[in-house]
Amino acid sequence: MAAIKEILDLVMAEEWNGNLDTAFTGVHYDSRKISKGDIFVAVPGFKTDGHKFIPQAVERGAYGVVLERDEFAPDEIPWVKVKDARLALSRLAAFLYDYPSSKLRLIGVTGTNGKTTTTFLIEKILCQAEKKAGLIGTIENRINGKKINTHFTTPDALELNHLFSQMVSEGVEAAVMEVSSHALALKRVADCDFDAGVFTNLTQDHMDFHPDVQDYLRSKAILFRQLGRGSKNGHHYAVVNVDSPYAGDIISVTDVPVKTYGIKNQADLCAKNIRVSSLGTFFDVSGMGVECSLKLKLVGRFNVYNALAAFSVGLMENIPLQVIKSALEDTAGVPGRFESIHEGQDFGVIVDYAHTPDGLHNILRTAREITQGRVITVFGCGGDRDRGKRPLMGEAAAVHSDYCIVTSDNPRSEEPLSIIEDILPGVQKITDCFRIIQDRREAISTAIKMARKGDTVVIAGKGHENYQLVGDEVLHFDDREEARNVLRSL
Repeated sequence: MAAIKEILDLVMAEEWNGNLDTAFTGVHYDSRKISKGDIFVAVPGFKTDGHKFIPQAVERGAYGVVLERDEFAPDEIPWVKVKDARLALSRLAAFLYDYPSSKLRLIGVTGTNGKTTTTFLIEKILCQAEKKAGLIGTIENRINGKKINTHFTTPDALELNHLFSQMVSEGVEAAVMEVSSHALALKRVADCDFDAGVFTNLTQDHMDFHPDVQDYLRSKAILFRQLGRGSKNGHHYAVVNVDSPYAGDIISVTDVPVKTYGIKNQADLCAKNIRVSSLGTFFDVSGMGVECSLKLKLVGRFNVYNALAAFSVGLMENIPLQVIKSALEDTAGVPGRFESIHEGQDFGVIVDYAHTPDGLHNILRTAREITQGRVITVFGCGGDRDRGKRPLMGEAAAVHSDYCIVTSDNPRSEEPLSIIEDILPGVQKITDCFRIIQDRREAISTAIKMARKGDTVVIAGKGHENYQLVGDEVLHFDDREEARNVLRSL
């Protein structure tokens, strides 16, 4: 419990009114979650403005309000005006939970593709080194191996600090988390005390949120700019994919030591002699004082990059080479990431989360490498998201596939056929071997029934998701489940 006057400097208050000796017990930005004694932070949103919900927060028992616009200031309770409510929320969240990220070794992973697999691999290395570890990411959050459900790639500041607090209370030594550009731009992680940052890559995505690629890059760079500027005195560093054309931009903004990894360009840690098969990926690692061969169960050159990133972190965390090697080679796979669905058929079925042009290129190149017959691809694009990438997705699918089935993904508020119409120019630029099947269930069934011995069916876009967003509805739908049902019926 703290008095409102104690947070004035913390939130960089510009004006205030009321009894600042009033003590508060909690913080929320959702008026529906306010309980008696909480502070309500009125955050201007993209769809609605939190200032409009100040009366409801007061009615539910708020003891104070943090706001940006004093014309909405309540008469009944104390209020504090700030320049940036999102930043104030981040600072209050850290304050409320007693700055838990400063009590953990915290590793952030950002980039367009590869975040999930890289964080899984880093967590595996930490666990193999017998460290108590936490994971925060797209698929799930985990504390010492125990799964906790998630709704965002990076949770909001309150949920995030609550998770860190749980980790601290359960003895977690190190946590690894995916850090999205949204989280960085919206200041969800502004008060997270990162020890290390990993940059995987940057390709076109989220252009519905970012006005251009440079803005997207600036958001990613925030993580590396804030490294070493927290309260910790320990070992800080950055790990950067030097094969990304944006590597130099990331390296230039950080004040901490940088280690690079790559396949094409000279790097501190390199992979050579890469061999990809349906059984796994094999390559030699050299640099940073180590030489060894790796036999990954994960398939694809893109997983070489993910493994190199995790390998670099392991070395920087002073984990023995044999422990790192064992952890990487033991990892069987990540849900919905080039996940093989096998029910005894004589052709391959792969489910993957790829939902960007680069992601689709990567998984389809890999499918082509391991396929003797045809590559048949089922894919779509999400509604209410970057329209510019839709024809690029179509082109990526067409270039690497023998046959494409264009279908619905998560249409949200858009008409599925309208989204498909945006995809088609990219497909038609390359091939006329495609079909439109709007119903995703039917599309998956058709693709699998088309497949012959030696073919590979790739179902892309949703990966681990077990739902489909149609209008305002969240419908149960799992690509892996649908594929298994069809395979079992053959």
